[in-house]
Amino acid sequence: MIILGISAFYHDSAAALLVDGKIIAAAQEERFTRIKHDPDFPEHAINYCLEAAGLTADQLDHVVFYDKPFLKFERILETYMAFAPRGFQSFQKALPTWVKEKLFQKNLIAKKFEAYDEASNWSEKLLFAEHHQSHAASAYYPSPFENAAILTMDGVGEWATTSLAIGQGSKLDITHEIHFPHSLGLLYSAFTYYTGFKVNSGEYKVMGLAPYGDPVYAQKILDNLIDLKGDGSFRLDMSYFDYCTGLTMTNDRLDDLFGGLKRSATEELTQQHMDLAASIQAVTEEVVLRMTRSLAKTTGLRNLCLAGGVALNCVANGKVLRDNAFENVWVQPAAGDAGGALGAALSAHHGLLGQPRAVNKSDSMQGSYLGPEFDQADIEQRLAGTGAIFSTLTQEEVPVATAQALANGKAIGWFQGRMEYGPRALGNRSILGDPRSATMQSVLNLKVKYRESFRPFAPSILSEAASDWFEIDSDSPYMLMVANIVEKRRRKMTDEEEKLFGIEKLNVPRSDLPAVTHVDYSARIQTVHEQTNPEYHALLTAFHELTNCPVVVNTSFNVRGEPIVNTPEDAFRCFMGTEMDVLVIGNCFLRKEEQDSALKQDYSEAFELD
Repeated sequence: MIILGISAFYHDSAAALLVDGKIIAAAQEERFTRIKHDPDFPEHAINYCLEAAGLTADQLDHVVFYDKPFLKFERILETYMAFAPRGFQSFQKALPTWVKEKLFQKNLIAKKFEAYDEASNWSEKLLFAEHHQSHAASAYYPSPFENAAILTMDGVGEWATTSLAIGQGSKLDITHEIHFPHSLGLLYSAFTYYTGFKVNSGEYKVMGLAPYGDPVYAQKILDNLIDLKGDGSFRLDMSYFDYCTGLTMTNDRLDDLFGGLKRSATEELTQQHMDLAASIQAVTEEVVLRMTRSLAKTTGLRNLCLAGGVALNCVANGKVLRDNAFENVWVQPAAGDAGGALGAALSAHHGLLGQPRAVNKSDSMQGSYLGPEFDQADIEQRLAGTGAIFSTLTQEEVPVATAQALANGKAIGWFQGRMEYGPRALGNRSILGDPRSATMQSVLNLKVKYRESFRPFAPSILSEAASDWFEIDSDSPYMLMVANIVEKRRRKMTDEEEKLFGIEKLNVPRSDLPAVTHVDYSARIQTVHEQTNPEYHALLTAFHELTNCPVVVNTSFNVRGEPIVNTPEDAFRCFMGTEMDVLVIGNCFLRKEEQDSALKQDYSEAFELD
């Protein structure tokens, strides 16, 4: 049975391919088109998936779309009717797109596939899954659990914004839902908007900004904006929000509540913005914790799976893990809409078609390394075509030379194996640095990533050494859990440093790993395993042997507003457009000072602010 899952037309379109239930390939369209969060039909991602499997489109048994357009249109119509005549301008703007494109997506998708193969009856092959069913399936079916409770939280699917489900063997049943407009994801996005960041892409900035503030507005949010029950269920007071009917997320009532206007993207961040970030983060954590505690109590299950955009909030995930309501927690690495493509395929395979499920003790995501890869000969040919100057090392020399460059304070582009599926770079399309450096965070933010100085970086650590450096006793292979650095690795603050507020805290070293230790002593951890990524594990091992430190800084291989690099050409352009010092692609080793200066580019303003 060969099944292709697709997500498209909203944001983060993607494709994923199953062969007899095994995940063969998955990728986001943005990586191919170089358009961040590309919502278009995932033609390039589909082509890649078919090529990776050595298949043609006519061999597909089914194509599965990740939500149901008619139900989504029903929600939009009913919402506008409920709020009429308010919101007519927004309705008038949205309706032509729906009538022309989105409402008749079955015909649109079928015609897209007719371009691959006219003889197939694509209308019969085409299936639709509900949005939250796709999310839940993406979390449960690849998980290492025979049974589990499943919590999905996002902005909105068709109607559902939060759903609870039970997975048993091959069966997955959604038992409870919270419906639009009451949405934890949209509440967080409203504060993303209010603090001056871009909705659907800037939420992680709010999460990163939160530790610089204090949650002084948390009670005000709980008293005015959200009616939160003991079991985590909630309702929002919609009089403060305009996302149902307007072209903005919030309105004047929210301005009045917090005593100021929405921040513009260019306006300087103030302590109030940091406190607002800390407050909405605290409220989000409280909602999630109440929900997971209730879910554990009512189901009696010991395993929890998480999916949906809110499941990318790794700070909340870490608190769920440490709360111990569940013994085991697993988060889908492509938790957002991109992962819906995989979930749609899995939902059809196991749910609709009734195929049995095989459980992998680690999980079935293969480290989330499911995208394109390039062999050594191809890499050398592609680099030569760009005019790059490189030396070719042996397989054994690569980790040693790279570790030495890291120890010498170099910022390194690291490109190996298959590209990651999901928003996190996990050691195959990564920019690396020495975590012991007190200046590495600012260097990477300002000179390589061209992004806000407050943004934290994640540590990659040898899995076998994780508990010696961080307060975590479980694996975190997908960089979706936050834990604090252990006490013995922390640096005691001076009295003067303890008195600092907000961004003043930024450049104060907090531990033996200042480049990856956030101002609250936390870090977004990736545990690296030899069986899933032997090349990256070898690099960390070499760095450990050289420095007695089993950790490197890991951030995605891109600049602000750019999708993560896909090809060697993408990597070389980014390398030449930033102040990275070294680029390692396969066995090819490139030093910036050896490159033709005429190939240098300016990436500081090359991509739209995300």
